[in-house]
Amino acid sequence: MIKIKSMNLKNNPASGGVKCSSYFILRRAIWAILVLILFCAGCDLAYLFHAAAGQFRLLNDSIPIEEALNKGSLAPAQEARLRLVARIKDFGEKELGLKKTGNYETVYLCSPLRPIYTVSASPKDRLSQKTWWFPIVGDMPYLGFFDLESAKEERDRLIKKRLDVSLSVADAYSTLGWFKDPVTLNLIEGSTPDLVETILHEMPHTTLYLKGQGAFNEGLAVLVGKVGAFLFFEEVLGPSHPFTEEAKGSIEDERLFSRFLASLMDKLERLYNSPISYQEKLARREEVFAGSLEEFKHIRERFKTARFVHFGKRPLNNAYILSVGLYHRNFDLFEGVLGKKGGSIREMLLFFKELSKEKGDAIRHTQLWLRGLANPHT
Repeated sequence: MIKIKSMNLKNNPASGGVKCSSYFILRRAIWAILVLILFCAGCDLAYLFHAAAGQFRLLNDSIPIEEALNKGSLAPAQEARLRLVARIKDFGEKELGLKKTGNYETVYLCSPLRPIYTVSASPKDRLSQKTWWFPIVGDMPYLGFFDLESAKEERDRLIKKRLDVSLSVADAYSTLGWFKDPVTLNLIEGSTPDLVETILHEMPHTTLYLKGQGAFNEGLAVLVGKVGAFLFFEEVLGPSHPFTEEAKGSIEDERLFSRFLASLMDKLERLYNSPISYQEKLARREEVFAGSLEEFKHIRERFKTARFVHFGKRPLNNAYILSVGLYHRNFDLFEGVLGKKGGSIREMLLFFKELSKEKGDAIRHTQLWLRGLANPHT
């Protein structure tokens, strides 16, 4: 959901010296910090100021997309992708039923680096994500950092607590409507299918966000991003265009990977719930990890895109698996709802908005509904 990266932006020539409502952004950032301090007695104030300062720098050095296009400093492929952003947003809002916002109307050109590092953690003997509580968003399964060194410091601090830890870098972020999120340079330097999927992935976070339910929020976003990208390319470029074919292949790969990952996580949960010692669990989990990597070699041969080829390139641990599972474990579940709603993302979102009125775990409610056991009004 939120993805960040810190850099020295002052006097950067790419920003052209233009500020995007600097006073308003600074005032809003200060107000947000004060709210967090008031209602977040247990929070790390240094982290809050780090996040707020990084967010301010990112927004303050963003410029309107039209202004960036008029500068003529972008490569032709970058310019073409940046021009496409408005069309992606319009498609998401009008065709998919995503909320209309002021996001992605500005662009940050100061650095090609991806904007966020995330740190997550878990006990070594169970699949249970460590969470950090914040006002408004609730429990978060990771911390986002604007610079690598700060992320490494947090990683090392958690490792000293004998936790499994994962440090990742991500392509985009959503501030859930608190600020007007910009397009970042890394997105228009990447591929067009990745740009479309990423924007359509982030837009659901401002449409429907359930406090403290990361697996639901990210699982829904993955479904909307992938299926939405396919529908976008099919409408704009036609069913036989290479981008449409790639988007279709991405959905098929997601199904394969999600089922593999769900099976791996089920095996680990059975192991960790068994009545054996802590040390024996750690030894046996290494056998599960090794077996899963062998299995993945065969699955990788069936992929049609490169979306998941890097899985397993780093050593497996609970934090890494959980951070991947947050996004990809429940794809079949969300696709099942989409199918029952006639393949309409708009109708699926309306269903989930109604379902979100129920107290408790939205993933569990969805499972019950698909089995015909939920309340009839949903």
